[in-house]
Amino acid sequence: MSAASGFGPNPWQQTSWDWRAAGNFICGGAGTGLLVAAALFGAGTPASLRSPDWLVFTGLALVGLGLACVWLEIGRPLRALNVFINPRTSWMSREAWVSLALFPAGLAAMLGMSGWVWITAALALLFMYCQSRMLPAARGIPAWRSRWFSVFFMLTAGCEGFGVFLLFGLFQGKASDGALLALLVLLVARLLVWHRYRSAVDASLAARARSALDLAGRSLLIVGSVVPGLLLLAGGFLSGAMGPVLMAVAGLCAAGVGARVKYILVTRASFNQGFALTKMPVRGLRPGQ
Repeated sequence: MSAASGFGPNPWQQTSWDWRAAGNFICGGAGTGLLVAAALFGAGTPASLRSPDWLVFTGLALVGLGLACVWLEIGRPLRALNVFINPRTSWMSREAWVSLALFPAGLAAMLGMSGWVWITAALALLFMYCQSRMLPAARGIPAWRSRWFSVFFMLTAGCEGFGVFLLFGLFQGKASDGALLALLVLLVARLLVWHRYRSAVDASLAARARSALDLAGRSLLIVGSVVPGLLLLAGGFLSGAMGPVLMAVAGLCAAGVGARVKYILVTRASFNQGFALTKMPVRGLRPGQ
C-alpha cells in the first residue's frame, strides 16, 4: 500500500497534530516567554504598563489562548478533564497541572503581591519545559526526536516572549538595555541550536520534511535572526521615537518567525518514518532454508 493511500513502508505525514496543536505551542511559548521577560525587565515600565498589570495579563492570555486551541482539537471536548489523569508519564498532563498553578500565581502578581511575579516566571519556565518535551515523546516522527528539539523550542519561546515584550516598547518607551541584550543572546543561541538540530535529524528525514525544514531555516536565518539583530543594534543606539519603533519591529520579526517555524515543525515537517521490515518473509520456506 502506498503512502498516498494509507499506511505503508514510505513516510507519511501525521494528522493527529494540526494547526490547533501548533497554536498551543505558539501561544504558550510566547505567553510564558513574556512572563519571564516581565519578571526580569518589567519593573521599569510606567505605572500604567508595569509587570504586575498588562504584561502578566497578556502573558496569561496567550497561554490561555493556546490551551483553548488544544481544547478545540479534542474530539470530545467534554472529556478534556482526562488530560489531568496521567502526570506520571504524560508531558501533556504535566503541562495541564502546571497551568493550574500558573494562572492563580499570575493573578497574584497582577494584584501586586510581593514576589509572585517571580513565582509566576518560574512556573512559566516549567510550563515551557513541559511543552518542549511533548513532541519529542512521539518517537515515530524523525523531525521531533532529536535531543536538540527541546532546546530549540525553549529558546524559540524565549525569543517569542521577549519579542512581544519589545512590542510593548511602543507604549512604554524604550526598553531596557538588558531586554535588548537578552533578546540578542536568545536569537544567536536559537540559530546555533537550529543548525545543530538540523544536522542531527537530516539523515532520517523524508524528502518533503527536509524541504519544509529548509524553508523554515531560511526564514529563521534572514527574517528571524539577521534582520531583528540589526534592528536591535540600531534601536539601541538611537534616541527619541525611532529607537522603540525599531526594537518593536525586531521583536515582531523574532516572535513571528518563531511562530512560523513552530507551525512548520508541527504540521509540515511531521512525517512518520514509515515501516521498516529488516527481514522479508518468503512463503513456502522454513527458517534456515
